[in-house]
Amino acid sequence: MAKSSFSVSSLPGFASIAIFAFVVLYLPILTLVVYSFNSEVTMGLWGEFSLDWYAKAWANERVKDATLNSLIIASCAAVISTAVATMAALGTTRRRHFKGQTFIYVMINQPLMVPEIVTAVSLLILFGMIKQATGIQGLGYLILAHSAFCIPFAYLPIRARLEGMDLTLETAAADLYASPWETFRRVTLPLMMPGIIAGAMLAFVVSLDDVVITEFVKSAGQDTLPTYMLGQLRRQLTPEINAISAGLLLITVLMLTAFFLLTRKND
Repeated sequence: MAKSSFSVSSLPGFASIAIFAFVVLYLPILTLVVYSFNSEVTMGLWGEFSLDWYAKAWANERVKDATLNSLIIASCAAVISTAVATMAALGTTRRRHFKGQTFIYVMINQPLMVPEIVTAVSLLILFGMIKQATGIQGLGYLILAHSAFCIPFAYLPIRARLEGMDLTLETAAADLYASPWETFRRVTLPLMMPGIIAGAMLAFVVSLDDVVITEFVKSAGQDTLPTYMLGQLRRQLTPEINAISAGLLLITVLMLTAFFLLTRKND
């Protein structure tokens, strides 16, 4: 008699638990998006459908400045962290196993394991010492802080892409007397490009949404969109903040969807 395969979905209450989990995860987000179209200032009352809060957020100069800062920091951090992560991934996968390789892997992914508040405080102390010694100010500190924090997020998809690549083409290029640089430029780089793009997008999203590190490292007048929203929430919660949050949510969903499409494996 053939044995039937076990399936978790066949357990009693599986569907109810799954539905409950999705409700808990997405009902608050759905509520935020719905109330971003509320014409009333008071969150407890529903007036009528309106796009006024999106128009007000779009016309707000402080929101524009914070958005520009966020995009500049996130773009620079994504480029820097992806470049470093690419070199780290190549150094830990395209060579024979060596002593200490696991330790290097752990150190690269250290920001994922250490509480973000610890990273933020340490960067605050370090950059404070540099500012006092040099007198240099600017967005550079935020870019460096975000870049360091985003490296492991870019590293993971790039490393996964390299580990899933067949070495046959690279070996064939070497057999045809291609130099290591030519092999990398013409074979390895094109094959790993989806992983690089996915890592860059993931790093961009992580940097764009970061609050803790930004709040500790930033100077006066260097608000990003998340820290601007945090400051406004301390004063009054208005549908304008909901509208900004909905916009950030849309950007994040689009980026993560593209990340999924780039990293999924073909059958």
